[in-house]
Amino acid sequence: MSFATKQASSYFIELEEQYGAHNYHPLPVVLSKGQGVYVWDVEGRQYFDFLSGYSAVNQGHCHPKIVQAFMEQAQTLTLTSRAFYNDKLGEFEKYITQLLGYDKVLPMNTGVEAVETAIKLCRKWAYEVKGIPENEAKIIVCNNNFHGRTTTVISFSSDPSAKNNFGPFPKGFISIPYNDIAALNNVLKSEENIAGFLVEPIQGEAGVFVPKDGYLSQCKTLCEAHNILFIADEIQTGLCRTGKMLACDHENVRPDIVLLGKALSGGMLPVSAVLADDEIMLTIKPGEHGSTYGGNPLASVTAIAALQVLLDENMAERSEKLGAYFREALKKTGSPLIQTVRGKGLLNAIEINSSDENMAWEICLALKEKGLLAKPTHGDKIRFAPPLVITEEQLKECIVIIQQTLQSFERS
Repeated sequence: MSFATKQASSYFIELEEQYGAHNYHPLPVVLSKGQGVYVWDVEGRQYFDFLSGYSAVNQGHCHPKIVQAFMEQAQTLTLTSRAFYNDKLGEFEKYITQLLGYDKVLPMNTGVEAVETAIKLCRKWAYEVKGIPENEAKIIVCNNNFHGRTTTVISFSSDPSAKNNFGPFPKGFISIPYNDIAALNNVLKSEENIAGFLVEPIQGEAGVFVPKDGYLSQCKTLCEAHNILFIADEIQTGLCRTGKMLACDHENVRPDIVLLGKALSGGMLPVSAVLADDEIMLTIKPGEHGSTYGGNPLASVTAIAALQVLLDENMAERSEKLGAYFREALKKTGSPLIQTVRGKGLLNAIEINSSDENMAWEICLALKEKGLLAKPTHGDKIRFAPPLVITEEQLKECIVIIQQTLQSFERS
């Protein structure tokens, strides 16, 4: 990188350092353009994007069909609030409920808003349908989960950096080990007033931790036996990322409540959704929950376009095929730095085998220099999640970049 390049990038980095909160630790690259699987920095250097906005751009950056739908609606009507009806929300509600097979959808904006909505909805159902005494409802969650960063959600996080010095926290959550059906069974047998079980089908932030086959279906069976709601956080794993429309589809599990976000807008604006059947959804009455922007016309049109692109371009099938190829290719590298390769579809990660706690970060910096952007998670894990529009030829090119980068560290 030339001196002039460093100066140009450092200007924007220093702006954020001076005027923005220091709640992120980004890689030192300043992006200004994106198209498909590629992003470009302020100097015009091209990179493969292997984070995809944490799976928010499954359809690729600036997909032309999604951009067109967004632009046309942006020039017509963007926001009404739910104080009035609009002519786009109902179309979106019909589209997504029929696509995923639920009676109702409650639209929100961010992923964590969907999680908060599901928590409220689960509790409302528990009191008004199941008959749990008021203020006694409990929701089971899993260790090493990531469902967002609101105060309620971090109250049941096991990540110290997420919750230290942010209390006091609300109660009503029981945390159990992930991928442990016996732990769930024991809690359901020993605890009273359980309302629901909130789970990620694959734990993304924990390093793409894929549970054993049958775990989700066994959890759903236990939930049905104990009359509690199975709530699937598909915000990162959903919408074709893992090789199915929903990650739960791999085990033919139909959640009682399913949460979507991220790629629901193709990266255009925040759109999230909570889906459930009438018995659950209609426990919330007018005035009991809402959002100024939730269900706005711009979001509704964009979400329909984003979902249609996933279907039209067979992105679930592409993700399934290319993900299997990618994992096999990484295993064949034989790199001693790769301790584990894991994932489903095009949501994958490697665990770095090194006593150097900064090794994963250094590898990501080296990948950046070779034209591939990835980010460590939980210290020693690197997530690889390119847009689902990536071709096999592009993927092969990226595998070579990863292999060469790892080899350079093996020799050092």
